[in-house]
Amino acid sequence: METLSETDQPERGRMEQLIREIHFHNYRYHVLDDPVISDFEYDQLVIALREIETTHPEWVMPNSPTQRAGATPVDKFPKLRHPAALLSLANAFDSNGVRAWFERIRRIDGRVANADFMVEPKIDGLTVVLHYRNGAFVQGATRGDGEVGEDVTTNLRTVRALPLHLPVSPDGPVPPASLVVRGEVFMHIKDFNALNKRLLDAGERIYLNPRNTAAGSLRQLDPALTASRPLTLLVYAIVAAEDPRDGPLPTTQSDTLEYLGALGFPIPETRHLLSIEDAIAACEALASRRDQLVYEADGAVIKINDHRLARRLGFVGKDPRGAIAFKFPAREVTTQLLDIGVNVGRTGVLTPYAILEAVNIGGVIVRQATLHNFDYIAEKDIRIGDRVQVKRSGDVIPYVIGPIVATRTGEEIPYVPPEICPTCGQPVAHSEDEVAWYCVNLSCPAQLIRNLEHFVSRGAMDIVGLGIRIVVQLVEAGLVRDMADLYSLRKEDLLELEGFAEKKADNLLQSIEASRGRSLARLITALGIRGVGEVMASDLARHFSDLDALAYASSDELQTIEGLGPNIAEKIIEWFARPANRDLLEKFRAAGVWPKAEPRVETRNQDMPLEGKTFVVTGTLPGFSREEVKEFIQSKGGKVTDSVSKKTSYVVAGESPGSKLDKAQTLGVPVIDESGLRKLAG
Repeated sequence: METLSETDQPERGRMEQLIREIHFHNYRYHVLDDPVISDFEYDQLVIALREIETTHPEWVMPNSPTQRAGATPVDKFPKLRHPAALLSLANAFDSNGVRAWFERIRRIDGRVANADFMVEPKIDGLTVVLHYRNGAFVQGATRGDGEVGEDVTTNLRTVRALPLHLPVSPDGPVPPASLVVRGEVFMHIKDFNALNKRLLDAGERIYLNPRNTAAGSLRQLDPALTASRPLTLLVYAIVAAEDPRDGPLPTTQSDTLEYLGALGFPIPETRHLLSIEDAIAACEALASRRDQLVYEADGAVIKINDHRLARRLGFVGKDPRGAIAFKFPAREVTTQLLDIGVNVGRTGVLTPYAILEAVNIGGVIVRQATLHNFDYIAEKDIRIGDRVQVKRSGDVIPYVIGPIVATRTGEEIPYVPPEICPTCGQPVAHSEDEVAWYCVNLSCPAQLIRNLEHFVSRGAMDIVGLGIRIVVQLVEAGLVRDMADLYSLRKEDLLELEGFAEKKADNLLQSIEASRGRSLARLITALGIRGVGEVMASDLARHFSDLDALAYASSDELQTIEGLGPNIAEKIIEWFARPANRDLLEKFRAAGVWPKAEPRVETRNQDMPLEGKTFVVTGTLPGFSREEVKEFIQSKGGKVTDSVSKKTSYVVAGESPGSKLDKAQTLGVPVIDESGLRKLAG
C-alpha cells in the first residue's frame, strides 16, 4: 500500500469520498430511476473528482466513476452484453469549455482544424440498444454500465416509434444482416403532462419529470403497463453491423443519420456546421429555444462529422475525444425547504411560497419558489424540512416540483393551511369547490397595496411614475386608504414623503390627473373584480353605458355577453353588492372619475374586415403594445380573447411567444405574425 504524505492524505480522502458519493448517485439514477440530486449537482461532483485525478493520475482506480459510463444493471431483467462499449461524453458548460476541447483535440491531430461538425440535442431520456437480424427487431437492452445492460425486449416492442422490421419503406436501403443501433427512449412534454393529469384525476401518484417516468416505464415487469405509457424513441448511432448488403456503411455522422432515417428509424433534429464557432452558435441557439422544444433536453452534443477522424482521436478514460456535450444552464436542482410562507394577493387570494436554502439555478441565486396553491402542497405531500426539487425555466418564476422522499429523516413537518390571514389576522375563507383560499377583509393592508399596484398599472389606469415603492409609501403614511384616495392627494402631502421634491410631486399629480380621462374599459379593469381581465372589461364597457348600469345588471343580462358564464357573473354581482365597494364608486364619482362608454359607430361591413373573427395575441409585437394591438383588432371588428380554443380564428404570435402558440399548433389554429394581421385588416 502506497504511503501518502500528510498534505496528500486529505486530498486522497476527498477523492475516495467523491467516488463513494458518485457511485451512490449513479445507483439512484441508473438503477432505481429515483435520483436525489440534480444533474447539475452530479456534474459538479464529477468535475471535482476529475480535477483530483488529473493532478494525481497515479491515484486513478479501476472502479472510479470516471472510468466507466454508467451503473450496474438491476437483477430483475436478464443481462445482455453490448457488442461494443456505450461510452459517455465529457461535458462543457459554456462556449469557452467547447473551445478548450477543440484546442486539445486539434493539438492531437491537426486535421481537426478543418473538421466539420454535427450538433444534436442531448435528450433527457433512457439510452437503449436495439438489435436487428435480417431486418427484424430481435432484442433490446438498456445501457446499464455501458458494457452490460438489461434485456427489455418485450417492453421495447410496445414503443410505437420503434420499427419492428427494416426498412419501413419499400424503397429504403437493405439493412445489414446484423445491425445494432443506439437511441434514446423518452416522453414528449405534452404527453408527460397528460399522463400526470390522468393519474391525478384517478387519485394516483404523479411523476416528477419525463426522464424518470420514461425510465421507470421501460423497466416495468408488466409490458402492458409499459404499453400504456406514451413512450417514444430517437435513434442516432450505429453500434455494430455485420455483412452490409447495400454497400459500405456511412463514414460520417450526417450520412449515418440520413441512412438510419431511410431505414425507418426516427432520428433527432440536427445541424451540420462547417466550423467550431458555428457549432457553438448552434448550441447556444438550441439553448435559447429550449422552452419551445417538445422534449426535455439538458444540452446539445457536438460531434466531429468524420467517424474515421473521431476514432483516431481515441479516448480519455471512457470519454471519446471526438465529441463533447454542451450542457445547458441547470434548471433543476435540489435544496432544503426551510419554511412555507404565504402571500396575500390583490383579490385576497392566499398563495403559498417556498422559503429555500439558497441555491444557484442557471446562474441565478434562488431563495424562494412558488408552491402554486395549498392543494398542490397536499397532493405532492410537501413537508417543511424536506429536500425538494426546484425548477426554473427561462424567466418563469422558480417552482417546487416535489419532495425527495428517500432523503426524509422523520423530522419533516406536514403543512397545514392557515386559518387566519398572515397580514391582517382576520379569518380565512375557503370553499370546497375552489382551489383558492381567501382573506375576505377588504381593508387588509396586503390587499390594498396590491389593489393599488394593479389600479395604476399600464393595462388599467396607467398612472406613470406611481410604482410599488411609492404605493407602499402612500399606504404606510395613511394618505391612501382606497383607490379613490389617489385623486385627493395634495402636493404638500407628497413633499413630506422621503424622496419627493417639487418636480417629482408635480409629475406624479399630473399623471394622476391625466388618468381621470381613461376609458370605461380601463376603469373596469382597474377595479380588480375577480375573473374580469382586460378582454372581459372591454366586453362589459361595450355592453353597459357606465358603472351604474353595470352595478345593477342581473346575472341573466351579464351572461348575454359571449364568454361570460354564471361564475364570473356571480363574482361581478358580488363585487358591486359589497357596501365598501359601493362607497368606493361614490368616491370615484365625486372625484370626476366616471367615464361613459364610447358611443357605438355603425360602420359598413367592408370597413370591418375582421368582423366575426376571434384573435389571441401571444409574445411581443414590434409595432404594437399589448393594449394597442387589442384596440387595433377591435377597431377592425375583431374580438380578442385570452385563451386559445377551437373557436379561435387566429393566434397572432410575436417574439418570445408562450404556451398559447403550442396550444394553437396542437388544435390546428392558424398562426400569423404582425405582418399577417395587418394584411388581414387591409
